Amino acid sequence: MDVSNILASHAAKFQSVTVEKDTPLDVDTGFLTVTDSNPIDEDSYNDNLEEYLQSTARDGVQSLFTSLFSLPTVASADGPLAKLPPPTTQLPRCKPLPKPKPQTKWERFASAKGIQHKVRDKRVWDEEKQDWVNRWGKDGKNKEKEEQWISEVPHNADLNFDPVKKARDERKGRVAKNEKQRLGNVARAAPRERDVRKKEIDTTLATTRISTASMGKFDKKLEGEKKLRGIKRKFEPAESNETQASLAILSGLDGETRRTRKESGKEGDDVLNVRKAIHKASGGRGGIALGRAASGGRGGGGKRGGRGGKR
Repeated sequence: MDVSNILASHAAKFQSVTVEKDTPLDVDTGFLTVTDSNPIDEDSYNDNLEEYLQSTARDGVQSLFTSLFSLPTVASADGPLAKLPPPTTQLPRCKPLPKPKPQTKWERFASAKGIQHKVRDKRVWDEEKQDWVNRWGKDGKNKEKEEQWISEVPHNADLNFDPVKKARDERKGRVAKNEKQRLGNVARAAPRERDVRKKEIDTTLATTRISTASMGKFDKKLEGEKKLRGIKRKFEPAESNETQASLAILSGLDGETRRTRKESGKEGDDVLNVRKAIHKASGGRGGIALGRAASGGRGGGGKRGGRGGKR
């Protein structure tokens, strides 16, 4: 039985897994991305946009899957997993490059004198013990004068002279000197108090500038003051539909009234928060003052007036 025709018709339904294009696709398996740098076929693009996009996307996904199935796999509870290689696409940094660390006093001196930095080993050879010992720390080489059983005493030494105590004090003095130099390097690397204070003043000045109605546009500039950038006011359009705005406010007030009735348990009474309504209608500007005026409070223009008003 000849089944070649059946196999050929079945294979015609599926496209080849090999994607051939004029410019090979750039597949970055590490990021699971495919870049197609081939020019767009205008005729196919204009005739059937959807089909052209699907064909282009299919070629890219097929190239990605082909590269994935060629990677080594590891066994897991969910099945074999492919081990992705390191990405090859260089992405831009999210944050700026860190500033270089300031040089220490010794590093500046060494660079000026041309002294090369050499890393000393942590262990040194001890001729007396015929073994490698630590340069410092526990059983360190720097404590050998404190542990030797005999020491030379100077002729003009005091009767209470202790060579072990003298060696220990010298070692502790070197440690204290190194710590003092380290703290000095940290202090020089830290921002100065004057710079921090200057930055705080600039921030406070910028905040006060944008607190005026003109956003600091007509304020008097100080000597050496930096120009503020990116601060703009937003205004409503000149041809705004006042009818729609008023209806929106009334609709919101009606919803507030119904909710207040439901909470207070007085379904039939006319319950309305006047201060809240005036505040909402005025857009949050002067709502409290208008609320006092509407309620006939002190300083308002009510029926009886406030203190010093007309009767």
